[in-house]
Order: sequence, then C-alpha cells, then structure tokens
Amino acid sequence: MKNYQIETILSTNRKPKPDSAHLEFGRTFTDHMFIMDYTEGTGWHDPRIIPYQPISLDPSSMVFHYGQTVFEGLKAYLSEDGKVFLFRPDRNFNRLNHSNARLCIPQIDEELALEALKQLILVDRDWIPQAEGTSLYIRPFIISTEPHLGVAPSENYQFIIIMSPVGSYYKEGIHPVKIAVEQQYVRAVAGGTGEAKTGGNYSSSLKAQEVAEKVGYSQVLWLDGRENKYVEEVGSMNIFFKINGQVVTPALNGSILAGITRDSIIQLLKHWNVPVVERRISIDEIYQAYKDGVLEEAFGTGTAAVISPIGELLWKYEKLVVNSGEIGKLTQELYDTLTGIQNGTKPDPFGWRIEVNPENTAKDMHSGSLIY
Repeated sequence: MKNYQIETILSTNRKPKPDSAHLEFGRTFTDHMFIMDYTEGTGWHDPRIIPYQPISLDPSSMVFHYGQTVFEGLKAYLSEDGKVFLFRPDRNFNRLNHSNARLCIPQIDEELALEALKQLILVDRDWIPQAEGTSLYIRPFIISTEPHLGVAPSENYQFIIIMSPVGSYYKEGIHPVKIAVEQQYVRAVAGGTGEAKTGGNYSSSLKAQEVAEKVGYSQVLWLDGRENKYVEEVGSMNIFFKINGQVVTPALNGSILAGITRDSIIQLLKHWNVPVVERRISIDEIYQAYKDGVLEEAFGTGTAAVISPIGELLWKYEKLVVNSGEIGKLTQELYDTLTGIQNGTKPDPFGWRIEVNPENTAKDMHSGSLIY
C-alpha cells in the first residue's frame, strides 16, 4: 500500500451522540470530515481530516449554477464482537470515478479515497451505532468550486466525505411499501446523466415523489424517458421482480444507475442457482404477469434501504397488490443474507466484507501528519 500523507486535526468540541433507537436518516453527523482540494495544473492535493464544519464558498462557485457535482453512498457496520466492516467500498469509489468522467470532473485516486475513509472511520469509530438495523452512513461527494459564471468544466474542486449514524431508511422498515407508477415525469434518458450519481437526477425526481406522497404512496416507479413503457428504477433504487419463478431486473442501458446492491443481489441469486435475468421489461408485461397471477414478488435495492419490498403498485388507477401485500420469501432471504454479510453475522463467500482494522490503518495514519 502507498504511504499516503493524510493530515488529521482532531476536534476539541465533541458533539453528543444520538439515541440509536431514534435515528433519523441523514440528520446527525459525526465530529470529523475528510476534505481534499483540486487545482488545475496541480491536481488533487492536501488530503486532510478536520472537525466537521461548514464549507465556505464564493457565491459564484460553479456548483451553484451548473450542477457539476457527484456523490456516493455506502455504510460502515459494527459487528457483534466489535469489528468494523465496510461493504464493497472499492466499487463505490470506482463508480464515483465513472460519474466524474460523465460530469467532466478529474479522476480521484481510489486507493487514497479508501484509505482516507478508513482513517476517518477510525477517528469517529464511536459514532457507529450498535442497535440492530443501524449503521454509519457515509457520503463521499465532489463539488466544483471555481468562482466563475461560465458554462465549462471547473478548474477547482473539493472532494469531501461526511458520515451520519442512521437507522432504517424507510419508516416502514422492511415491511412492503406502496409504489405509484409514474406516467408524466421521467427521471433520466439514455445519453443523459442517469447512469451517473449526480444531484440533478435526484432534484428532477422530487415533483413526482411529492405527487405520489399526496395520494398515499411511498415512492414512484420510473419508466423510460423515450417510450414511457419500460421499467427503469423505483425511487432512488434499482428494482427486481420475481415472475413465475424467475427474477427479472431492468438491464443497464445508460439511464439506469449501476447499483452496487443491485450487483450483489444478482450475484447472490446466481450463487443460489435462482434464475435471474437482466433485460428490458415493460410495465405492460408486469401488469400482465399480475393479471395471470405470476407476479410473485417485487423489491427495490440500494445502499440506504438495502432491500425494500413492494406490496402494491398503482398503475392507471388500478392497484396491483403483490404477494397479498406481504414480504416475499425470496426477498426476506436476500435481505437477511445481504445484511448478515454486511454486519458480519453470516459467511461472506464473495470477499465483499472489508474490515477496518485499527492496527493496520494506524500505521498509515501515523506516517502522515497528526495534529492534536
């Protein structure tokens, strides 16, 4: 491993930690953050861990005007015997660079990013909640900071990692949610930024989400932006259907985010010899499967919720109740297995789980500049 020089400035004003039984998603943040700067001609420089604090930016910073920003989401888990685990973090930083390429943001050193994250977790290790179903949510993101009102790639950026103790993403928890099929708005189109994890994709989804919530639905099922007939994503998650014994998920097509949980579910199903296929699937096919009685299960996947079972779809004013509104057997098995791998209670035959080892990482921390 490279000898990364990461300066660490420890906070002298530690915040009270929230009750693990009453965690709101993304509301409370740990004592420290990681930050690194980019300057055209110099590259990425000055990686450092500092006390969590506001960011000071010029009002003309390009991120405010042209939306040149990307982000990621992953979690750290505390095992029953006190070990700290990350789940496939290399894939997150690899995907961050994929998003960078689409938004004309300079590539980051993925090994440095992972090492910085490990060090940040060790600094704020006591923020990882211990209650069942809880974890430490991690948000790496990059913003364009050049003060310039011009439509062009920025010459300055900041790469930042913040962390937040969280419980279940949905108030329903692992219980099935109700989803409205969106017929007016679209999330993304092939050739756009749908396969990148950038803020604009999410702000454009808010209106449909608002409409769905007003009629009692938790999220929306997005259809493609060209023909408005092929299933793409559900809310901010990838989606799976179990139809007549086979699991089907929309194929990646340039407008669908390549979810890490999505890929993990596909690998798990193949490992179990459960038929699984990635292909285009229309909402009409889903409706026909429902009418034929072979739409057996449906669920969304993502870092925040892990797996969110779907108990009902609203399509053209008709309610499609899936599996009597109950969580399906396969959905439950997938959730139990994946969360068990993540928190260390189940075997990990894929090598996905990475321990954040204080002894190994401490060596790298002390090789840098530590300021107390």
